[in-house]
Amino acid sequence: MIQIMSATLMDHIRSLSTGRRTFGAGQHVFNQGDEVGSLYLVESGIVHLVRYQPDGNVAVLQRASSGLILAEASVFSSVYHCDAVAVTEVEATSVPIPLIRRALRSNPDFADDWASYLSHQLQQTRKRAEIANLKTVAARLESWLAWNDGVLPSKGEWRALAEDIGVSPEALYRELSKRRRSFVRDRA
Repeated sequence: MIQIMSATLMDHIRSLSTGRRTFGAGQHVFNQGDEVGSLYLVESGIVHLVRYQPDGNVAVLQRASSGLILAEASVFSSVYHCDAVAVTEVEATSVPIPLIRRALRSNPDFADDWASYLSHQLQQTRKRAEIANLKTVAARLESWLAWNDGVLPSKGEWRALAEDIGVSPEALYRELSKRRRSFVRDRA
């Protein structure tokens, strides 16, 4: 049901668009402190919302990929509170914030779809926070699997899974290897 609502929301956002923008890998979509002018719907590629920590570390606040709205919480802010950096080449639909705000006030169906989308994103954020609080790679993977019906993504998506659970790809690969060896041993 969320996918249907989300598709309707995305179609409505596209109908308000003033155009598409392309960003190269490493390019900033916007910077912390910039005035909020547009909402972005990621059409292809990956964008990270990041905040740079005083110790030099980077906190990734959002991983927006195809079909996701970038920095949706900024719709009611005057400035961006983090940087948005294209991880890969990105194509994004751009919509001026005043058009989004007007649609939220004047179109109840759009407002309902917006609220449903935000609710789903909040659930996903809480899930990621819960997983990130776990201490071991095994516990994080186990929790992720519980949230995803025990199904691993295809091998080509394991790097994204490692990012999602907050571990290095190498640590994830080691854990998956341990599980395969254990599975083979248990079947023997």
